[in-house]
Amino acid sequence: MAVSVCLLLDEPADTAVRRLWRRLEDGGISTLLTHTHGHHVPHLSLASLRSCDLEQVRTLLADLPPATETTVHFDGLGMFRRSRCWLLPAVSQDLVARQEAVMAALMTTDADLHRHYLPGAWMPHLTLAPRVHLEDLAPIARAVFEILPLPATMSRAVLVDTSIGRIHHLPHLI
Repeated sequence: MAVSVCLLLDEPADTAVRRLWRRLEDGGISTLLTHTHGHHVPHLSLASLRSCDLEQVRTLLADLPPATETTVHFDGLGMFRRSRCWLLPAVSQDLVARQEAVMAALMTTDADLHRHYLPGAWMPHLTLAPRVHLEDLAPIARAVFEILPLPATMSRAVLVDTSIGRIHHLPHLI
């Protein structure tokens, strides 16, 4: 099972991202709103596991000390080489420490961890459009810069089965 460890956004930020997805879709740009299974939620991934024992991961993450909610500030637009377009948050020490603690715990399992989430390689992001064409960059930037800066309080942690979009709530924020 492929799983992502995610922090979810508060309601106002979630709504803003979903409206942005809808606006881009209405302009002919595919977003996570309609990508694959169509059950995506706005999120910030701390880890991506290409395969794992879900119950082992749930137990391991539940054993991490509870974290307090944190506010991240999305204030930039980014793009990975393979055309994934995303919102860029300011990276706080708290966010990096949280991600490193999650990865340290996961590295004790037999899970197949995605290399881009390993400590030192992780680039925090909130995906907007998974496959962007060059001609779509200007309309994406125009729409994104109308909602930035976007503060988002992260107060919930979940595991997401990335093949079907099913969410597994964790007992506390990690």
